[in-house]
Amino acid sequence: MTTLITGGCGYIGSHVVKQLSESGHNDLIVLDNLSTGSPEALLHNETLLKHDLADTHKLESILKDNSIKSIIHFAASIVVPESVSNPIKYYSNNTLNTLNLLKGAVNAGVENFIFSSTAAVYGIPNSGIAFEETATLPINPYGWSKLMTEQIIQDIAAVHKLKFCILRYFNVAGADSQSRIGQRTPNATHLIKVACQAATGKGDSVSIFGTDYPTPDGTAIRDYIHVDDLASAHLLALSALEAGTESGTFNVGYGRGSSVREVIEQVKKVSGKDFKVIESPRRAGDPPNLIAQSDKIRNKLKWKPQFDNLETIVRDAWNWEQKLMREKELLTNPQ
Repeated sequence: MTTLITGGCGYIGSHVVKQLSESGHNDLIVLDNLSTGSPEALLHNETLLKHDLADTHKLESILKDNSIKSIIHFAASIVVPESVSNPIKYYSNNTLNTLNLLKGAVNAGVENFIFSSTAAVYGIPNSGIAFEETATLPINPYGWSKLMTEQIIQDIAAVHKLKFCILRYFNVAGADSQSRIGQRTPNATHLIKVACQAATGKGDSVSIFGTDYPTPDGTAIRDYIHVDDLASAHLLALSALEAGTESGTFNVGYGRGSSVREVIEQVKKVSGKDFKVIESPRRAGDPPNLIAQSDKIRNKLKWKPQFDNLETIVRDAWNWEQKLMREKELLTNPQ
């Protein structure tokens, strides 16, 4: 019952690998081209194969030679502005490479496929609350690359022996509570990480894009989810598929939101640091509200978040940024 995790050295993938290993899944193979992932993120000596999904010949050999039963697929490009300026990269890496993986999976007899999708498939929902049945109208190539892949997965599963679980993430943040792993992505764009970097002095400031939204404090509201709660959803999805549960698509979010100003103030409170905040005009395409309706995953997969608290998310993110700063100082001034 070997499970393959693509992109398992990345931010979210490494937290899933950690939880799988610590819950007794001993037969894991991590596949990562290490373009953004870090081997140090594998905490329990899991098998790591350095490989790019574009190499389809070698990919098929890996799938067949290791008797892969289940795949959890994270490997992707995820920066929305970059997807606008370089759509070819996103359709190649996110959509075409997933098709390569699916072809190999079908040929190798893989039974279960868990896909890392995104709330970006919804675009700008009218109500600001996204149900799984809400219309999917992406507003950037990143969202489209994921939505196209969702459709490909469903079409392939309809005619092959392949069950799937599509997980649509909302705003992922935080880090392992023991600060063993966290987000190492250079030039990060996620608000909580950017604000924590500003608190350490690594960043000069934090920008608020839009202060005139129809929200209580005028700034955009998002559903922030702790990375370990997101990781636990993948373990539940894997168990469900292996137990014979039918395929499905699920939102993964808490169902409540925090505004940009609330996040910034929480980072200042937790860190005890002040930093410059710049108020800028709205960015094109940013919805005022984007919150998950997550009853489906709670009811069907029995998902029970353990870290549903903005302060907890920020504290774990802050502790991780402090660890990164200490690592940098040791490299700069070794003892």
